[in-house]
Amino acid sequence: MATDLVIENIIGCNGAPTTIAVTGGKISAIGADARNAGPTEIVDGAGRLLLPGLVDGHIHLDKTLIGLPFIPHIPGDTVAKRIAAERELRRTVSLPVTARGAALIAQIAAMGTVAVRSHVDIDTEAKLSGLEAVLSLKQSHGHLIDIQTVAFPQSGIIRDPGTAELLDAAIEAGADLVGGLDPAGIDNDISGHLDVIFAIAGKHGVGIDLHLHDGGALGAFELRQIAERTIALGLEGKVAVSHAFCLGELSDSDFARTAALLAKANIAIMTNGPGPVPMPPVKRLQAEGVRIFAGSDNIRDAWSPFGNGDLIERAGIICDRQDFRADADLALAFSLVTAASGAVLGRGAPLTIGAAADFLLVRAGSLAEAVAGRDRDRIVYKAGRKIAEAGQLV
Repeated sequence: MATDLVIENIIGCNGAPTTIAVTGGKISAIGADARNAGPTEIVDGAGRLLLPGLVDGHIHLDKTLIGLPFIPHIPGDTVAKRIAAERELRRTVSLPVTARGAALIAQIAAMGTVAVRSHVDIDTEAKLSGLEAVLSLKQSHGHLIDIQTVAFPQSGIIRDPGTAELLDAAIEAGADLVGGLDPAGIDNDISGHLDVIFAIAGKHGVGIDLHLHDGGALGAFELRQIAERTIALGLEGKVAVSHAFCLGELSDSDFARTAALLAKANIAIMTNGPGPVPMPPVKRLQAEGVRIFAGSDNIRDAWSPFGNGDLIERAGIICDRQDFRADADLALAFSLVTAASGAVLGRGAPLTIGAAADFLLVRAGSLAEAVAGRDRDRIVYKAGRKIAEAGQLV
């Protein structure tokens, strides 16, 4: 097969000059071999830094209010109150999920995001409407971004009777994973809540991604319950827990035994570096063998008026929260929104021969400078086709 594209005069993440070749939407050569590929098109990279495409491990395409006039934030000092406020707001929004989600996809794709895991609300009011909309976006916008979906019970399961059946139907309809939310804090029934989601996962052979805001010893107990069920059902490597704030506020002994069980179950922990809530300690968890990845979470929705979907900026936020300053630390934060999040989504190692040609070119002399500078003048390639430049789709 003839090579489609060669980009030369670029810098690799190791700081050395390099060249990349693309054939059939995949990387066919990197380095000196790429110069001999016999391409149909040669592009001068103008000394830019080559970076892997960004992967958002936690986003809510159905919740965003982008595309609407700015809506003031509705306060709520508990998760339950914010859920109620969001449901009320959802009833008044006229612009459909397909339009708002498409606007968000265009925004994040232009900044270099090539794949996302989107949690989609499933409850007895919305039913499967949000999922149907996001699955539609998966088809219509697949040339810009790969979308993985989680059937997410934002209003709880036990406290919203009928949701368990809807979650099962959501997987039948095409959702990739089943979600959960605060088995204690929202449903007040740890066993009942986990029984439902693990039964659905087992029935359909899918993974789990569960939001856990419950803090302290209670949250740690829930994490251990999730890990034990994961091991018992042979779901190692297929379960993620988003937020897990409790990991940032445990005693040394509680942290050690919880982290050991998470590692044994191969459960991945998603963090987005929010403040001022506690944050899982990234290096400490990695030292215990626990996988960590990152995502945007809420972007201009009922939960937060902030967020823009820029994952390089998100890596910088994590650096600030974790007091990361050395070049190696900045590279670690960047890995959370690229290789680590991609692995959780089932993507292969980026920027390797045979991998999807999903990458970006930025004005920076090193990976650390790219994270620190957060330059928006990015050229984005998806499957070897240029899709964005200087913050705009092309």
